Amino acid sequence: MTTNLYWRDSHLTKFTARVVDSWTHDGRRIVVLDQSAFYPTGGGQPCDTGMIDSVRVIDVESGKDGRVLHQLSDDVSFTAGEEVECEIDWPRRREMMQQHTGQHILSQAFFQLFGAETRGFRIADHSTEIDLTLEAQSDEIEQTVVRAEELANSVVFENRDVRIHEVTPEEAARLPLRKESFVADCIRVVEIDGYDWSPCGGTHARRTGEVGLIAVKSWERAKKMTRVHFVCGVRALGDYRSASRTADAIARRFTVGREEAEGSVVRLMEENKRLARRVCELAEVAATVEAQELLAATAPVNGLRIVSQVFENRDFDELKLLAHRLAHHPEDADGVIVLLATKEGEMARLVFARSANLSADMNALMRAACERLKGRGGGTPDFAQGGGSDVGELNSALAAAMVIAQAS
Repeated sequence: MTTNLYWRDSHLTKFTARVVDSWTHDGRRIVVLDQSAFYPTGGGQPCDTGMIDSVRVIDVESGKDGRVLHQLSDDVSFTAGEEVECEIDWPRRREMMQQHTGQHILSQAFFQLFGAETRGFRIADHSTEIDLTLEAQSDEIEQTVVRAEELANSVVFENRDVRIHEVTPEEAARLPLRKESFVADCIRVVEIDGYDWSPCGGTHARRTGEVGLIAVKSWERAKKMTRVHFVCGVRALGDYRSASRTADAIARRFTVGREEAEGSVVRLMEENKRLARRVCELAEVAATVEAQELLAATAPVNGLRIVSQVFENRDFDELKLLAHRLAHHPEDADGVIVLLATKEGEMARLVFARSANLSADMNALMRAACERLKGRGGGTPDFAQGGGSDVGELNSALAAAMVIAQAS
């Protein structure tokens, strides 16, 4: 079994140890030490990284026999009994300590204020998540989160002591633990002075002030619980810088101060909605006019007009609108069959439509055309759409569809 040095001192970054065992697995060297300050992945917290002698430690895991397995970046040989110098990657350790201690503080805030228990915890790449038994409605969540965030940060700013205790199960039973421990022998308990007691094997700050700041980024309903995403310390600083750069960039776009940027964005979005509605209205008018021109240029055969046209890079929504206008033109009582297509790079997209008084099956026509184009499509007897990648067959596919339509 490896002696876990971080249990008593999470700020320990340099230590000497002896190699107990060493082997190669999948081209990587695995090293077991008699003692280690490297935190192995577990309990929602990622592992430490660092160096053993001059070789980088890229992953750390707990073995079934209580040994800590250090995976190295290179397959460098180590001998049992060899003494090695080890160093923890301190910026990463500090970041993990801030997130984990911050989690204890925030979890206790939700429990103290709302009785919400933490049922899940994960430190992800960019934020930390906790799953809470919080039943607040969506319109109440924001106020709930703000209250918990404020309490958590007041504990951070008070710079309270964080103490580590190793106790027996009997001793643990007499402590006001926020959650139950399932460890059968020695239990490690993290105490935040006058605020929280929690069994935990992770790395933690010595005082709450080291957490720096706790900032909730977002929340969502997940698996009948509330999932809260937050950042602490150096991550909170990085998040602030990113948000600040974005806010400044938006403000510069509108040539206003940051405090005025939101109003400018709202006005722009409203204007965009009005313009989009106007574009739709004009598209309707343009489609009607274009349909009239295409019908006028198409001679009827036995009273039936078949409009077949290939466009280059035509907006597909516009193409569908044009097909509808052609098929339902009020001045053509005998009926119209519409076979339209557009070339979009290496893809061809098609729209087939017919007047309601005709019997030709657009769905069947479309499937046959798309088969030629090495694609697929379908729809209803009066309207269908599809496409394919064999653009070279587009003209022949439309010609074949026209022959079938004339015969139907």
